[in-house]
Amino acid sequence: MNGLLGKEYIGISKVAGPLLFIENISGVGFDEIVEIRTQNRPVRHGRVLMVSRSSALIEVFEGTGGLTIHATHVRFLGRPLQIPVSLDMLGRQFNGLGMPIDGGPLPIYREKRDINGAPINPIVREYPEDFIQTGISSIDCMNTLVRGQKLPIFSGSGLPHNELAAQIVRQAQVSNQNKNFAIVFAAMGIKNDVAYMFRQSFEESGVFSRVVMFLNLADDPSIERLVTPRAALTMAEYLAFDQGMHVLVILTDMTNYCEALREVSSSKGEIPSRKGYPGYLYSDLASIYERAGKIKGCGGSITQIPILTMPNDDITHPIPDLTGFITEGQIVLDRGLVKKGIYPPINVLPCLSRLMNDGIGANKTREDHAHISNQLYAAYSYVKKVATLASIIGENELSERDKKYLQFGKVFEKHFICQDYNENRSIEETLNLAWKIAAILPREELIRVTEKQIEHYYPKIEEKNSLCPID
Repeated sequence: MNGLLGKEYIGISKVAGPLLFIENISGVGFDEIVEIRTQNRPVRHGRVLMVSRSSALIEVFEGTGGLTIHATHVRFLGRPLQIPVSLDMLGRQFNGLGMPIDGGPLPIYREKRDINGAPINPIVREYPEDFIQTGISSIDCMNTLVRGQKLPIFSGSGLPHNELAAQIVRQAQVSNQNKNFAIVFAAMGIKNDVAYMFRQSFEESGVFSRVVMFLNLADDPSIERLVTPRAALTMAEYLAFDQGMHVLVILTDMTNYCEALREVSSSKGEIPSRKGYPGYLYSDLASIYERAGKIKGCGGSITQIPILTMPNDDITHPIPDLTGFITEGQIVLDRGLVKKGIYPPINVLPCLSRLMNDGIGANKTREDHAHISNQLYAAYSYVKKVATLASIIGENELSERDKKYLQFGKVFEKHFICQDYNENRSIEETLNLAWKIAAILPREELIRVTEKQIEHYYPKIEEKNSLCPID
């Protein structure tokens, strides 16, 4: 039967996991939102995944438990899933469908927007080149985050990726733009204690009034995880491109999102690709990651930090592998550094920020930034070779030069990579510390910096710390 809100049908043909099949229908569109009702149960919501001339496949966000074949009512609403967007949503918590879960009323809004967003015309994209200071030396100096960039965190189960993301949120700043700064946090399948940790961190840092949280927790329907990041990015686009705000979007955990996508693909009977994931995993992830950036004529921007836990710490797994192709680098956490008691356990060698060189240098950070960063990379890379050699022949058999490099490596990890959870280093402090640690090496080993930079920075540190730059 037809209604004011769309077509309604009574009875379905089949239920399979989170999906239901309905036949003998007409005029139904792909991605259309539906309402599902059955006797003595709350209204559920779903989305059309596949459609033909007379049938449709629907994913049910709240799960299909309790649905019966003959008594289920399905109403097609004739539109895609939309969420309200307004400044009134700042400081609030919502589920993955954009409904309040913090006990507050529905937000006051003037419009609803399609969660799928609209593709950004490449011609109107503005190239990201504004430095974001995170206060974390291994990121600011060696893997610089740029406003409008998408820079994922590759982690493993049990590693402190959530603590690192929370610290970035607390400390991130863009050249005196903090008053116009907002955070959109989207959780997919995380535990309640992790969500509480993020909220507590936001409140203690005084930024919760500028945060919008979309939470799909571990005990929530997994199918809702497919909607959560898109709802969050729809809100981020409103804040950035309509309200001119600089928005930092945290997406955790993208691995849980991909698992939900694999579950739906399997229920649909699709032919699996690598590791059982659907063949369209790349394009699906791209539809999320590519919603970050800057637009010409808009004062705002969207910077994305997706977090994903690599199954078995395998960086070649399809999820981190495809994510690395789409995004502009990665921050990689290392289990070996955790065992050494180092936080944040960022292994700088496999890390990469492809936009780093565009956001650093004179008038942005400092003129020596790129050179001293390259020097630290080169030296630390050689440290790994020396450590391998020492494990074979013994440290006492190394040359004096190699022993200096081993000393450099230990100090670099202990004093540069490692810093307190609440320690916020300015870029000036980070670069000065980088030179102080580089001064452990003989002057002739500093081949990645210019003579002018050595004259300006190295001698002062050498005079002050003539024996050992850092204890």
